[in-house]
Amino acid sequence: MRILHVVSSIDKTTGGPAESITSLVCGLIEHSKSSIKLITRESNNPVTGKFQRAEEVVVFLKSDYLGCFSNFNLANQNSTPVIIHGHGMWDLPIHQMVFKARKAGIPYILSVHGMLAPWALGHKNWKKKIAMALYQRRDLDHAICLHATSEMEASNIRKLGLRNSIAVIPNGIEIPELNCDTVGHNVQKKKVLFLSRIHKVKGIENLIAAWKNIPNSIRFDWTLEIIGNGESEYINKLKNIIIENSLVESVKILDPVFDDRKKEIYQSADIFVLPTFSENFGMVVAEAMSYGIPVITTKGAPWEELETRNAGWWIDIGVEPLTHALINAISTPKLKLVEMGLNGRKLVEDKYSIETVAKQMSELYYWILKQGPKPDFIFD
Repeated sequence: MRILHVVSSIDKTTGGPAESITSLVCGLIEHSKSSIKLITRESNNPVTGKFQRAEEVVVFLKSDYLGCFSNFNLANQNSTPVIIHGHGMWDLPIHQMVFKARKAGIPYILSVHGMLAPWALGHKNWKKKIAMALYQRRDLDHAICLHATSEMEASNIRKLGLRNSIAVIPNGIEIPELNCDTVGHNVQKKKVLFLSRIHKVKGIENLIAAWKNIPNSIRFDWTLEIIGNGESEYINKLKNIIIENSLVESVKILDPVFDDRKKEIYQSADIFVLPTFSENFGMVVAEAMSYGIPVITTKGAPWEELETRNAGWWIDIGVEPLTHALINAISTPKLKLVEMGLNGRKLVEDKYSIETVAKQMSELYYWILKQGPKPDFIFD
């Protein structure tokens, strides 16, 4: 079975999608019998470190002045794929992929990656309304299946009137090895960590406001680290807010980290926070849990399991709920935080490992080709 994955970019600056898509491709190579290729645009710093032989898996194409792939021809691949799996929306390379798939009579899947959530549709909505009218709705309608990473995302798809089959498969996580001697034994000042794209949708302004609301008698031996990439203008705005609220001693905004340094940052944290307005999955939530860190996130992300599995706090969006959750978290005894972190680690091992997700995705491909039964994660 030959599967072609297509995504506009896997540059590290794109954040979670680059990580989740390359993890999926890597997992399919390792845990399925399929022949896998990934086509993407050339970039300065692509996420390719997961692949043993990236040159055999990833095809980098140049782009034209419109942003479309140059020389994108299915016949140029080693062999014609039986399924094409596109990632994302709005980008012209994905529309280009759909056009070629339909012309060749090859079924295609679209992973929408949170781009049909109400918040996402409302951001720069006039451009998206134009794109939806010109090509995007048609591209969605003709997909043999749409991929959602959570039931919340599947619900958003249905609310738009799309009647395709929907496969609900989470993003997969590579489970890191942990040194049991270091779990819960951070000897430095205790740390709350935000590690994600620095963007308005992530709720960072709410996070800074909530941090200010915590009495100094409670947070005096805690720091808040905000780490990620984003537009310099917005990052400078956040830094000014920190200065204006006299929080420079306890709140730091730091440059993005990758690979081994990223692992070190996770391992140094006591609590992870993602106060997002909208998230289709929240890759960093699963990543944090895989390192044994209890998590605070909002109901803008599909992580009710934080509550049901006693792995963290799943709260309403806003400054007040976030303030209460942070006070609760940093007032929790250390051993209890360790217990919650290990509960989260077990949840990720049970449900979100890349091996489990790759097997589910393979079942989806076989079902589409009528070579296997309908999996229970597919909804008509």
